[in-house]
Amino acid sequence: MSIVAEAPGFVQVFSDGSVKRFAPEIAPASQESTGGYKSKDVIIDPTKPITGRIFLPDNPESMLPVLVYFHGGGFCIGSTTWLGYHHFLGDLSVVSQSIVLSIDYRLAPEHRLPTAYDDCYSSLEWLSTQVTKEPWFKQADLSHVFLSGDSAGGNIAHHVAIKEIRNDALQVKIKGLLLIHPYFGSEERTDRERADGAASYVAMNDMFWKLSIPDCSNRDYFGCNFEKEDVSEDEWRVFPAVVVYVAGLDFLKERGTMYAEFLQRKQVKNVKLVETERESHVFHVFYPKSEATRLLQRQMSEFMKEN
Repeated sequence: MSIVAEAPGFVQVFSDGSVKRFAPEIAPASQESTGGYKSKDVIIDPTKPITGRIFLPDNPESMLPVLVYFHGGGFCIGSTTWLGYHHFLGDLSVVSQSIVLSIDYRLAPEHRLPTAYDDCYSSLEWLSTQVTKEPWFKQADLSHVFLSGDSAGGNIAHHVAIKEIRNDALQVKIKGLLLIHPYFGSEERTDRERADGAASYVAMNDMFWKLSIPDCSNRDYFGCNFEKEDVSEDEWRVFPAVVVYVAGLDFLKERGTMYAEFLQRKQVKNVKLVETERESHVFHVFYPKSEATRLLQRQMSEFMKEN
């Protein structure tokens, strides 16, 4: 049995289809206040399974917006239980005074796209039914819901927003998208992807796309190439406000910029592009207590207040 795909230190895929993942340090949920917030794990759909972690700031005095977060990892790795995500999202709930619901969706290659989109959309359906049942959502304002995620999770947030627009039966109102270093692609290479020294980055991205998109698809699959999804003018007109965060040292910066420019061409009403200079891809997960991460959390909080 041989290894057919590998991201060293994170995942190995073998010739028989089996997958071995290497989880970094994880953080347990705690219903005791730590750092100004408490957290607990919830089961969203036990049959799949889909789970989540709720972060609730201490002593909320009024109704709070809800931020639904989708972790990154090329659709193949990652979890809201990872230490970096736990600290980042817990602190974000305090800074933004919001309830954060972070989703653990099913992963590729065992569950290829569009499974992640369907799982994460179902978390909104679950949220809409739990507001009167789950005590931690007692002060959740479902008229102010935001979708966010990093890398593949930013990609997911985009596609979940489109699914929400097409189904107005949900008892939630998506006010904005906050995409951190979003992961998109296409068959056509960009200037940065063709540049000298890019080969190893391109190969790793291609590997994750090959593991996550449906068999017999290519990188022009709608989940990879955002220009390939059939979205009407009417749907673009009601698309929520969007902020795209890119990092100056991130190989995916170019793709994030292209996404923001694409939305502007589609005349989405409110699109912002914010760059963090001298930082790398998903720095907020690797360095959740850094000053750059603190700034990102403040920027996200400001966007939520403005929308």
